[in-house]
Amino acid sequence: PPPELPMPSYPAVETFIEKASADDVQVLFAPVKEGLAALKGPRAETGKKAQAAIARAEELLTMLVDVREKLVAESKQPKGRK
Repeated sequence: PPPELPMPSYPAVETFIEKASADDVQVLFAPVKEGLAALKGPRAETGKKAQAAIARAEELLTMLVDVREKLVAESKQPKGRK
């Protein structure tokens, strides 16, 4: 049997989002997507479902990174009177 993967936890995801760029998100998922694309036979259908889920997770992480970058940029703007 393949080795068990570590269970992700919220603090690990939070730490990743605080430091990652959009490119880092793509690099994170690249090996998994390549492995799923290589599946053949009866596992290929399951691989397609997993690819769809991973694509959605990648999209959501990219959105979180974009929001973080936007908030950081806004916080660096000078605050004046309105």
